[in-house]
Amino acid sequence: MTDITVEYRHNYPLDPIDVVRVFDQSGLKRPTGDLPRIARMFSVPSLVLSAWVGNELVGLSRSLTDYAYCCYLSDLAVDKKYQGAGIGKELIRRTRAVIGDQVSLILLSAPDAMSYYPTQGFEPAGSAFLIRRKH
Repeated sequence: MTDITVEYRHNYPLDPIDVVRVFDQSGLKRPTGDLPRIARMFSVPSLVLSAWVGNELVGLSRSLTDYAYCCYLSDLAVDKKYQGAGIGKELIRRTRAVIGDQVSLILLSAPDAMSYYPTQGFEPAGSAFLIRRKH
């Protein structure tokens, strides 16, 4: 997988059908059966970075941020065919480059990714609170 050329795009409009495919192929659980909801999720976020191989969307990150104090990395997904090629790591690096050193990068990990984020420099935060969505 090291012989691929990946192009990264900043706030490039994404087709919700492509987003659903990447979510489904990445293993990340999102409401992919609800295309209008996926479209709303990507219509007004503060920061979207995407990874492309040719014309195929293979990875994405979506963050909500004030660009001054905090940034919530709400989605990080890479198609399983491309996992292990450093795409997720690069999407995190690019997110950090855009928001700068004065901004905390915060996320809630999917259960299957709990071991991944410490390898990318994230520390566990025992002071988080959550009101779960109903669906």
